Amino acid sequence: MKQTLLIERFGTIALVGGLGFFALSVVIFAVIPVALMKEVKMVTIEEISQHVLPDFRDLAERYPEQFKKYFGEASPKTYAEALRLGRDVYIGEACWHCHSQFIRPVSNEDLRFGRVSYAGEHQTELQMPPLFGTRRVGPDLIREAGRHANDWQAAHLWEPKDVVSTSVMPSFKWFFDKPADPNGVPQPNKRGLALITYLQWLGSWAEPLDPPILPELASAKPAEAAPAKAETKVEAAPARKPQPATTNPYE
Repeated sequence: MKQTLLIERFGTIALVGGLGFFALSVVIFAVIPVALMKEVKMVTIEEISQHVLPDFRDLAERYPEQFKKYFGEASPKTYAEALRLGRDVYIGEACWHCHSQFIRPVSNEDLRFGRVSYAGEHQTELQMPPLFGTRRVGPDLIREAGRHANDWQAAHLWEPKDVVSTSVMPSFKWFFDKPADPNGVPQPNKRGLALITYLQWLGSWAEPLDPPILPELASAKPAEAAPAKAETKVEAAPARKPQPATTNPYE
């Protein structure tokens, strides 16, 4: 009888302790971070979309029928819609599982992918939740903007090995509509156009002088950064207007 009561007592203590530690973990890893984040200024998608990048307008010119069908005209409103959907597609297709979005100050990563990441560039709604990734099977994408033209991005989604022979990335043919003409070329559908838009946005704030997203975070940036390694491009992407390093690209 005493042994049974002792076992029950230890079981009760273990249960209460387990529930207590669970509640403590929720407070530490959920409640406190959310409370702290409320004090941090986040750049909204609506603010970002006020500056429509040339790549988005280029999509409207390269795929006019598809673009008009799914987005209408290139405008801040449709740009915001494409960015939001593109981010959701990126998460839903688990792109973050093979691609990181964080350049570390180790192993010459700045020479391979571009300047080291800094806190200010992750203070946007499009970076919530953070998409740092879990491993790096493919290249880091936080500096992807403008590295390749939209046509390259579309071809890469259709069949990665056609543009990168050593790629292990699967094809994403469901991002394309079948052409009415059997001999026609498949065109990106809404999800495909949105994902390309999102990829071309990643790191757009960092070209060519890497201005911070928020002016007050300028002092938190590294004083120096190694130059990005030049890459061979299939086709030149639309040029972006240089911005002073002390300005906010979303103002």
